[in-house]
Amino acid sequence: MFTDFINTILTNYGLYAFAIIFVIIFIETGLVFFPFLPGDSLLFMTGASIAKSGYNPVPFIMLLASAAIIGDYVNYSLGKKYGLSLRKVPFLGKFIKDTHIAETEQFFAKYGSLAISLGRFVPIVRTFIPFISGIGRMDQKQFLIYNCIGGLSWVLIGILSGFFFGSIPFVQSHFEMIMLAIIVISVLPIVFVAIKRHLNHK
Repeated sequence: MFTDFINTILTNYGLYAFAIIFVIIFIETGLVFFPFLPGDSLLFMTGASIAKSGYNPVPFIMLLASAAIIGDYVNYSLGKKYGLSLRKVPFLGKFIKDTHIAETEQFFAKYGSLAISLGRFVPIVRTFIPFISGIGRMDQKQFLIYNCIGGLSWVLIGILSGFFFGSIPFVQSHFEMIMLAIIVISVLPIVFVAIKRHLNHK
């Protein structure tokens, strides 16, 4: 399993493991071909490992937030320059699925520019949001603002959750449920705002 792989590199490679994690975070957010990488669990496990090792989490948060932000910008640039023509790339193109694109477009239609920040907390969607933003020729400055907010927030919440709670047995045994709860709680305020706007426009 991927989680076993992460545990192995964190245990055996020490600080060098964070270079590997940087690359994984960058690939998940930066290359539209790899939406299946589990970024949420990776950040949580990284936070737990940092706590166990006694390191200060701040440098690692900044490092991995940089990976997420740079990755999203690369993905945005790919969408802007190549668009859906990337689906023609042998083997890799099959990972750009119609269902993923449709789901992302619906998310974008619902939340507008905020989708760039919020999409970070939704698996699959977070990989396609910057790509779709590039295809739609979204203003680069506006994209960068929401990209930085979303990238830092996602990494901060993921790592600090693992840092403070990763060693608790209950958390370890209910990891998937807790990550889902974190995602739901993160998105709820925006859902309420969207509902309020919808009601006000009636």
